[in-house]
Amino acid sequence: MLLLHAHPDDESIMTGGTIARYLAEGVDVRVLTFTLGEEGEVIGDEWSQLAADGGADQLGGYRVLELTRALAALTPAGREPLRPRFLGGAGRWRDSGMAGSPSADHPRALVRAPFDDLVATLVAEIVDFAPQVIVTYDDAGTYGHPDHMLVHATTVAAVPRAVDRLGRDLKVYESVTERSALMAGLTAASERVPDAWRMPGDGELPSYPDEVITTEIDVRPQLHLKAAALAAHATQVTVAGSGTEYALSNNILQPVLDREHFVRTDRRAGELMGPGREIDLFAGVG
Repeated sequence: MLLLHAHPDDESIMTGGTIARYLAEGVDVRVLTFTLGEEGEVIGDEWSQLAADGGADQLGGYRVLELTRALAALTPAGREPLRPRFLGGAGRWRDSGMAGSPSADHPRALVRAPFDDLVATLVAEIVDFAPQVIVTYDDAGTYGHPDHMLVHATTVAAVPRAVDRLGRDLKVYESVTERSALMAGLTAASERVPDAWRMPGDGELPSYPDEVITTEIDVRPQLHLKAAALAAHATQVTVAGSGTEYALSNNILQPVLDREHFVRTDRRAGELMGPGREIDLFAGVG
């Protein structure tokens, strides 16, 4: 299984439980991150001077360490920890920052990379690893981040070429948040909002209508590992003492969901899927 993410921490936020579950089941998992996350907003003072904006511009290197710790937290005890891997090698492309940010003008910004180079590099990665399942983002990039949107577009362009070279189909999923799961998590957390945090406003957190979801992965047994992985990204994420909520630098509460949701998008999705939701990303894989 190959999971494609834009920055360190995205893998734990969107798919941490799924990574932990399939590692525990013995699946060969690879997490491929497109940038080092150099433009992240740093939480707290300890590492704030590493920031790109007015600081030492060393945050990307530190976030490699955080990603290494997060993937180790998701790996079953006694197993060789899952290691980070970066598209084109660590540091080839840089975090572009949020939409409209001056950081998008950096010569190594992901959004300035020649699209054909991104696609060719990803095709080579897919062919080398030969996964059965690929996980990426939706076309909105989850919440409109330019790098997330580009990860999606690169995946869409790369998969058909990789399929041709591999000579077999791939299952492809977009990682999304189910609306009812989000609302249930927020309701459960509403009585235990940490100081300085706030609940999100209506529609402030992105989610998908339940009927659009094709696949639901139960990660309840891995929830503590997911929380530990989130906590490993301490420059970007704060995990509540309960272990069931977290916040980014904006201090908006989000639930640590015990089920992760996906929309299957490969060319055979409609043909092969029966009634109801899949409960296994490898369903139907021979």
